[in-house]
Amino acid sequence: MPYPSDERTDFGWAIVPAALTAVLTELHTSYPSMPPIVITEGGASFHDVPGADGSVHDPRRIAYLDAHLRAVADAVAAGVDVRGYYVWSAFDNFEWAAGYQERFGLVYVDYATQQRIRKSSWEWYREVIAANAQPRTSSPSP
Repeated sequence: MPYPSDERTDFGWAIVPAALTAVLTELHTSYPSMPPIVITEGGASFHDVPGADGSVHDPRRIAYLDAHLRAVADAVAAGVDVRGYYVWSAFDNFEWAAGYQERFGLVYVDYATQQRIRKSSWEWYREVIAANAQPRTSSPSP
C-alpha cells in the first residue's frame, strides 16, 4: 500500500505518519500474540541553526513529532499495545551515514565550541511528556 508524500526531512526521507499507523496496525493484525511495542528511535533530521536571538527554532521537527505521536495514538486506539515512543536523539550527533551533517537532536550542538542549545522542540517535547506523566504514588526514599 503506497503512502506518497511530498514532505521530506532535510535528509531526504519521506514524512508519512499514516504509514506508521498502518505498520503498527498490520503487525497487530498479523501477529496477535506479539509483545508490546516500544518505538525507540522516532525522529527526523532538519538543518536548524541558531537564529539572531541565539535560539534554535525547529517547527518542522515539532510538526514531525506531533504527527507521529498522533499516528501512534491512532494505532493504540485501534488496539495496538504501544508502550513508548522515544525521540532520536536528545542531542545532534554523529550519524554513520552522513557524519555531522544531519541534525536529529532536540538539542543543537555547535561542534566547534561544544555549546549546547535547547531547540524549541526540546521545550515542546518536555511539555508533552509532562502532560502525560503519571504522578508518584509515594515519596522517594531520602
